[in-house]
Amino acid sequence: MSNFRFQALQAVLDRSIPEIKLPSNKISDYFNSNVFDKQKMKEFLSKDAYQVIVSSIEKSEPIPRDMADQVASAMKAWAISKGATHYTHWFQPLTGTTAEKHDAFFEPTPDGGAIEVFSGDALAQQEPDASSFPSGGLRNTFEARGYTAWDPSSPAFIMGRTLCIPTVFVSYTGEALDYKVPLLKALNALDRAAVDVCHYFDKSIEKVNASLGIEQEYFLVDIALFNARPDLYLTGRTLFGHMSAKNQQLEDHYFGSIPERVYAYMQDLETEALQLGIPLKTRHNEVAPSQFECAPIYEEINLAIDHNQLLMDLMDRVAKRHNFKVLLHEKPYAGVNGSGKHNNWSMITNTGRNLLSPGKTPKNNLMFLTFFVNTIRAVYEHADLLRASIASVNNDHRLGANEAPPAIISIFLGTQLSDVLDEIETSRISKKIKDDALLWQGIPKIPQILKDNTDRNRTSPFAFTGNKFELRAVGSSANSAYPMTILNMIMAEQLKKFKYDVDRILRKGEKKDVAILMVIKRYIKESKNIRFEGNGYSPEWEEEAEARGLSNFKTTPKALDALLAEKSAILFEDTAVFSQREAHARHEVLLESFYKKLQIEARVIGELVTNVIIPTAIAYQSNLIENVKGLKDIGLDSGTYAAQLDIISKISEHVNFIKSNVGYMIAERKQANGIEDIREKAIAYDEKVKAFFQPIRYHVDKLEQLIDDSLWPLPKFRELLFIK
Repeated sequence: MSNFRFQALQAVLDRSIPEIKLPSNKISDYFNSNVFDKQKMKEFLSKDAYQVIVSSIEKSEPIPRDMADQVASAMKAWAISKGATHYTHWFQPLTGTTAEKHDAFFEPTPDGGAIEVFSGDALAQQEPDASSFPSGGLRNTFEARGYTAWDPSSPAFIMGRTLCIPTVFVSYTGEALDYKVPLLKALNALDRAAVDVCHYFDKSIEKVNASLGIEQEYFLVDIALFNARPDLYLTGRTLFGHMSAKNQQLEDHYFGSIPERVYAYMQDLETEALQLGIPLKTRHNEVAPSQFECAPIYEEINLAIDHNQLLMDLMDRVAKRHNFKVLLHEKPYAGVNGSGKHNNWSMITNTGRNLLSPGKTPKNNLMFLTFFVNTIRAVYEHADLLRASIASVNNDHRLGANEAPPAIISIFLGTQLSDVLDEIETSRISKKIKDDALLWQGIPKIPQILKDNTDRNRTSPFAFTGNKFELRAVGSSANSAYPMTILNMIMAEQLKKFKYDVDRILRKGEKKDVAILMVIKRYIKESKNIRFEGNGYSPEWEEEAEARGLSNFKTTPKALDALLAEKSAILFEDTAVFSQREAHARHEVLLESFYKKLQIEARVIGELVTNVIIPTAIAYQSNLIENVKGLKDIGLDSGTYAAQLDIISKISEHVNFIKSNVGYMIAERKQANGIEDIREKAIAYDEKVKAFFQPIRYHVDKLEQLIDDSLWPLPKFRELLFIK
């Protein structure tokens, strides 16, 4: 095994940097070239068919079935012209990744020949085997039937030689088995609720789309070093490893010069991504060594999430060409920053107005404040559910650690906006308005709010950053559809409540602006406890948050209880985003994923310790014993080999501790496996089994410091983090 480590190191040193040839010097020449976008539709569809399809997509209406054959024929013609031979329905099951089953276009003919065929039926719906995907009890193992159905709002694309058609995935009984169906329902609910509220200010607004920009953080490691770490390739993170003497403490990696080999990878990745319509805009070094980030321009949220799922797949594919492995785990290396994906969310009207962008007039600022304050209240009312949406075994390692927000959901607004809300809360509303600008006595208008009105608070899980809210607590490997479903759903419900509250005051004869301000003022006061401008990492904040009544679920099993809360059940029913069966199913799927990942980690720890670490320690200890015997044999006094005896003794201490605690851990794991209740099983794994991970790691890492470097079998942190 130690030879494997040094072979891996040699392989890294022998790497060459490939030359990346861009399709053109202008990105606009090849952007979307592998996407069946509106331009391709116009080229391959009849004029009438094109207008029907585009109108259906823009209005979120079903595409007429008689048009599906025309679209399928056009897609096939375009895909074949690009070299495609197969097609697949590309969907997002509850595994958190994407899934696909490829079928060839060709069909044999009776005369022994073959033709390329792709029907409207094949485009619109398929029936993949659903039996092996997690369903949380929505279907039995022996009931294999599930359906994928075309999502025309997300354009088809070509990956390799396969036409990929974004689809939803549902059970035979119509329940959602994926992340896309609830997201689309939540977006539809938000659209309806937001348009209703917008009509207080602008009757011309007909549609509101949520927009999203996802900043994707990741680590890169050479594939040879990755393959020499069984813990990395089996669990996605290092279960052992003493921290490198130099890590991120000099703060010299963040925004530093991008290493040449990494730069070649980034160029290659961006070229592929841009051809697939993923509008990557930004690339840079992140805080930890070998940590990086890429970020696209904002898009409509459904498309943005599809693009992020596609991007994560693409990152891994391209990395192989460069002999890299992308690490998307939230905490691949203990002791340095973990990775997340910051979800920058806003709402855009069909007239082009960002509803979270402050205006220059009292009327525009009143519209901004309406959606701004309703967002705050929505998060306040459903903070526990939002916390549940970002919960995972991987993210538990990251939340509250370096460069990650705490597990307490709070909102950062910045000093200026906090002052504005405080002033509104304490001001008296003038009900006799003679001038539209005089909404409060003593305040001529809402203070003009500049675009860059907030500092950035890296410790806040939900921060306002100028014209959007940034949900920073999402894990780097997560599917953003889940937290975005929750955020858009709670916002839809809140806007419905807001309209009800305003209309009730209007029915009493009050003026519209006064009614809106009265409700806003009440919401500001009621949701004030969720606002926090300080350091979310501080222990004092935990105490203050508790006093404010804010929850602090530090681990996933208990955080997920929010899915089954009565408050959530009412929300799900009112918005029609989840049925009760679907909510219970997701709760079960997430708990099962949680304990199974810990189960795998526990098994890997046991195998590595028993088969690799302890034998290496004993081998080195034996060498030392032979050395001590030799020194004794030539008559030297004990002082000359005291250091060796001390190391021999320490090795025995560490080995004995590791061996006994691995035994205890295995016993706890077996006991946990016998628990039938899935929540109790997850808690047992979290509190009983996982409790052994860090103590065992501590002693393994001590052995790493003691044992001859030439014998240590696993690539060390200094090699994983710094050798590229």
